[in-house]
Amino acid sequence: MGIQKVCCIGAGYVGGPTCSVIAYKCSDVQVTVVDLSQERIDQWNSKDFSLPIYEPALKDIVQECRGRNLFFSTDIDGAIREADLIFISVNTPTKTFGIGKGRAPDLKYIEAAARRIAKITTVGNKIVVEKSTVPVKAAESIQCILQANKKSGCSFEVLSNPEFLAEGTAIKDLLNPDRVLIGGDESKSGRQAMKDLASVYEHWINKDKIILTNTWSSELSKLAANAFLAQRISSINAMSAICEATGADVSEVAHAVGKDSRIGPKFLQASLGFGGSCFQKDVFNLVYLCEALNLPHVAAYWQQVISMNDYQRRRFASKIINCLFNTVTDKKIAILGFAFKKDTGDTRESSSIYVSKHLMEEGARLNIYDPQVDPDQILSELKHPSICDDPEKVDRLVTVFSNPYEAIKGTHAFAVCTEWDEFKTMDYRAVYDSMLKPAFAFDGRRILDHSLLHQLGFHIETVGKKTLISGVNGYD
Repeated sequence: MGIQKVCCIGAGYVGGPTCSVIAYKCSDVQVTVVDLSQERIDQWNSKDFSLPIYEPALKDIVQECRGRNLFFSTDIDGAIREADLIFISVNTPTKTFGIGKGRAPDLKYIEAAARRIAKITTVGNKIVVEKSTVPVKAAESIQCILQANKKSGCSFEVLSNPEFLAEGTAIKDLLNPDRVLIGGDESKSGRQAMKDLASVYEHWINKDKIILTNTWSSELSKLAANAFLAQRISSINAMSAICEATGADVSEVAHAVGKDSRIGPKFLQASLGFGGSCFQKDVFNLVYLCEALNLPHVAAYWQQVISMNDYQRRRFASKIINCLFNTVTDKKIAILGFAFKKDTGDTRESSSIYVSKHLMEEGARLNIYDPQVDPDQILSELKHPSICDDPEKVDRLVTVFSNPYEAIKGTHAFAVCTEWDEFKTMDYRAVYDSMLKPAFAFDGRRILDHSLLHQLGFHIETVGKKTLISGVNGYD
């Protein structure tokens, strides 16, 4: 009969889009996404489709499938009971206390999901798929819990099926992935479970893109892929510091390097560093794994990827302070963009948070604008104890705007921290006229027309390129 009913535990950035696309492409499969949060489920079920996350094309897919073969519910037990296949797509945050603090993943939600599946399942065969990012051998832990608590007359197969989504292009990535990775054990039932899951993806993905491996290879491949991508970003950002010191242009260096077929051009865009829910967390997980395996030199290698990312953010904030005559106390600075990248409302580990943190520590007054991030989310991120230990200080120094021109008006400087397309086409003559003079522009994403801004009278600073200032470096 194959897979007829799918349950996904977790209605977040992974579970929601993934299962929406499965429902969209598999009209013969009933998909139910469940979550403990009534508020989140209500958003998925909202009449005006005000979904809890923003992804291009996601709303259209949910509109087409919801109520047909796509359902969102808080009835977790009912969905587990009926499902042939269960995705575990819960949060796996980095531990904030105890052994592995700041590096190891906290698997309490994974364990809770596994125990709930074991408790509710009383009969039949179920395929349990870890979709969350987990360390190597997490599937083995899930299998241990399920086997120790299973009832007579039921059985479980545990698979690893990591996601490789980029926020902002998640639907595109799901519809046309580079590959689908499925890991399982080598038993007869394990191989059959992998084939059953593969048959779901084969509704729209060619078989040659579906890779079957052992469970541990699948789990490690996810961490490795994100670590390699994060490494490329840190590498080009390291080059950007050298470019600023020597007069080279990092975009020209990246273009030349990227033309080497052994290297390629992707992820060689210098910026404020990487953010989001995956890169830093997964690299930290890899560092912790290496330490646990007594591989200190390997751990130190990957730790440096994180250290370079932190350095890039501090360096950008320091450049703002230095250019504003070494003091930003009570000076107004506009932060354009708070999401960690364009086309998403996700702020997790956004570079804007850390640039804002460094500027607030120097007493700067920040006017923040982002087209997709809710103002309460911005304030919540900045009031987190790891960012600021005095919430009243955030209330005093930070103002959130719904219009970029109003955010910039009357400021000493603006800094582009997210590469939203609208920042490329703003009326910078009007922007310049509304600012205090000298007017400073800091392009942390290398998206602005620097020659135009220079002609208008801006003092311009950008990542990976020497300063453009009137009468200096050949600019008149």
